[in-house]
Amino acid sequence: MEQDVADLIEGRGPLTGAELAEGLGAAGLPLWLICRRSGRVRVVTVGTRYLRLDRRVEGFARLSPSILREFLTYSVVGLADDSEAVERRAREICAHIEKVSRAKWRLAEEIMATLRERLADRWPADSPLCFIVAGDIVYSMAHDVPRPERSTGRMVRGSDIDLVVIAGDQVPDEFLKELDRQIYQQKYRLLIAPQVNEEVDYIIKKVARVREQVRFDTFKHMVACKILGEGELLYGSTALFETVKAMLDDHGVTARLEELERRATVLRAEAEDDMVKHAVPEAIGDLAHLFYSTEESEEFE
Repeated sequence: MEQDVADLIEGRGPLTGAELAEGLGAAGLPLWLICRRSGRVRVVTVGTRYLRLDRRVEGFARLSPSILREFLTYSVVGLADDSEAVERRAREICAHIEKVSRAKWRLAEEIMATLRERLADRWPADSPLCFIVAGDIVYSMAHDVPRPERSTGRMVRGSDIDLVVIAGDQVPDEFLKELDRQIYQQKYRLLIAPQVNEEVDYIIKKVARVREQVRFDTFKHMVACKILGEGELLYGSTALFETVKAMLDDHGVTARLEELERRATVLRAEAEDDMVKHAVPEAIGDLAHLFYSTEESEEFE
């Protein structure tokens, strides 16, 4: 198949892993192995790797994107002796990913504007609220590759929008229930609209809940803290947002997340080297969980 890879690239120019797989009718794992082992082609990957927590991994820490997602969506394969063309296509892919990320951020802003308008007469004037975006978007790594939404199976447009709402403990529960209802309506509308097909995952919680989660003593608490740690402020109280970040620092959570990411980086490098040197597609065994994607969804259930 190595010759087929080289022939297709020679005819069409540098390709993403997904384009290469489609053009050859090949499965992702054997194609990834061929490209990584070949001296005739060069693989250039764009974007950022970042921490994801996974129950299947010892110590829970892995990197995202998965090896397969990174290869299919964020990597360009070209001929080794045509570096200029490979780098040019890599810049194009990077620009597209950043464009998708900006578009999803703007959609999050539109959701927020709609909520603010619909709840204008109920919005608690003296009670802090902040709306935080997390996930692929904050790393400028959002993609638009169609995939099934996990609860309905409907096809959605790539990365979801992860939205965390933090409320001061004094915010009335009645308001938060109505806010939940309004966000859910937006989620449903965006999911079923044919011209949109976007997935929104969200959770609403008070600061008291964050105080419990920064104990970092269960897997679910770890996931919640990881999401808060990477999150960026979309709307609302800057003071509350900074308070939440300070809670992570004060309880040593930020440092623990940084250590988990360092471990995950080492694990990923060792796993990729091991797969390239020794594995065959039928026998990757314990490394499979690093190759294929996993959903970090417990916080939003």
